[in-house]
Amino acid sequence: MKSNSSGFPVTPQGSKSGRVVVDPISRIEGHLRIEVELKDGKIANAWSSSTLFRGIEIILQGRKPEDAQHFTQRSCGVCTYVHGIASTRAVEDACKVTIPENATLIRNLVMASQYMHDHIVHFYHLCGLDWIDVAGALKADPKKAASIANSISPRETKAEDLKAVQDTLKKFVESGQLGPFTNAYFLGGHEGYYLSPELNLIGTAHYLEALRIQLLPARAMAIFGGKNPHPQFMQVGGVTCYKSLEKDKLKQFRDLVMQTKNFIDQVYIPDLIAIAGQYKDWTQYGGCTNFMTFGEFPTKGQEMDNRYFPAGIVMDRKFDNIQKFDPDKIAEHVRYSWYKGDKALHPYEGVTDPKYTDMFGEDRYSWMKAPRYDGKAMETGPLAQVLVAYAKEHPKVKPLVDHVINTLGIKVENMYSTLGRIAARGIETAVVAEHCVDMLNQLEGNLAAGKNQIIEDIDMVDQAEGVGFVNAPRGGLSHWTRIKDKKIENFQLVVPSTWNLGPRCANDLLSPVEEALVGTPVADAERPVEILRTVHSFDPCIACGVHVIDGKTNKVHKFQIR
Repeated sequence: MKSNSSGFPVTPQGSKSGRVVVDPISRIEGHLRIEVELKDGKIANAWSSSTLFRGIEIILQGRKPEDAQHFTQRSCGVCTYVHGIASTRAVEDACKVTIPENATLIRNLVMASQYMHDHIVHFYHLCGLDWIDVAGALKADPKKAASIANSISPRETKAEDLKAVQDTLKKFVESGQLGPFTNAYFLGGHEGYYLSPELNLIGTAHYLEALRIQLLPARAMAIFGGKNPHPQFMQVGGVTCYKSLEKDKLKQFRDLVMQTKNFIDQVYIPDLIAIAGQYKDWTQYGGCTNFMTFGEFPTKGQEMDNRYFPAGIVMDRKFDNIQKFDPDKIAEHVRYSWYKGDKALHPYEGVTDPKYTDMFGEDRYSWMKAPRYDGKAMETGPLAQVLVAYAKEHPKVKPLVDHVINTLGIKVENMYSTLGRIAARGIETAVVAEHCVDMLNQLEGNLAAGKNQIIEDIDMVDQAEGVGFVNAPRGGLSHWTRIKDKKIENFQLVVPSTWNLGPRCANDLLSPVEEALVGTPVADAERPVEILRTVHSFDPCIACGVHVIDGKTNKVHKFQIR
């Protein structure tokens, strides 16, 4: 029996019990290791390990608060803007400044573009291959596939276009130069894939189309942000993108958003419903118990009580009893993390003092901390946001949720699952796209009425605390800063993936992803696509790591530079 790096046995093919390690998890941002224990073909226990340390919080100490956004955006190469706005909101909270309405709208427009970009990439390029058998598309009848596509979408699909995709795919497979698909599960066949050849062909064609579409919202972000990634248009007190307020720039932004919105409405959502309809058994797996959202798209400054998406807490899956979010109830645990100490601390008091042992040395197994809310592990992200908005009868969210569950023939309770998490991401995307157009109309109306202010002058406080809450595409993000002598004395980032993919806490409560994995059946321990489906549904974002893998032996090589 094989052993993994921690010494535990790894389940061989055909066995229904033992240990399975997936390391690294691919198609995510950064490096994540998942280890599970199988018992009678189902996951009985799970451990989520982030094996990368960055130390951004340490780097920020002693720097100017206004500069925090430029450092925190480098936490990630994908979701850069959300860290920038979280840092800026934190400093604005400390300075007690309210930014102009136009600045709020512009920041919201960039955030909406970030949502559309991230969610399209996630559905097609990060988790799509967990459900779509690309090689299976070679068996499809293009005419039949075109008929299916036209029955689920108002956009016309031509059989010859699908045939061209199929021909290209055939040459690609026959070449043997499969790149990222070399070890994909579809190449050898897998009983966990249910789609017909025609749906596989449709999904593959749209996977390729989405590679081009995802560029559109990224370009939209750059119109206001100046560049993407790492936009540079924000300043404490507002934004500085005066040139972007010209009519031709606003028209360019609108055109990019409308092209993206059309793809979301006519391709993404129909694909989501069609694929979900074949995998309804996945409404039984991957669920969590508690949910948290900070809400997003404020109408004034960063006030949490007045956001387009509402903030709220769902405990014990009782989304008919939404609790008000209380920031004082957050604490970060390090009992099972590679940091000194074992005491849970509020982020304002947080300490980032690394202490690496080894995998499971002193029971510690992750660089992530374990944030908890009122002592509970909380799932954050699109599912949390959609549940809270649905419970509060959001005028755009509730009808779309009802449409999806009625079309699939499931219940709202089935949303507590891996499939529900993916469906919620699509629902959120469609609502954000529509709201983006509304906000753009509002901004153009303000400018036409002569309301042009986009920044407020501020004086940096000598000493204060501040927090910036952002409901990023991946979930609840908060930056906490303590300022002393007009410099950063302490800074803590509590990010969505630490909520969702961290380790156990001092009370031995599993993190959401660990909880979600338990109970999931695994058909083939050598090719555990079921693990990837649930892990990918959270859209993990661990800071960038570098791994050199031999494409022939599939071994990881370690190098020491002297």
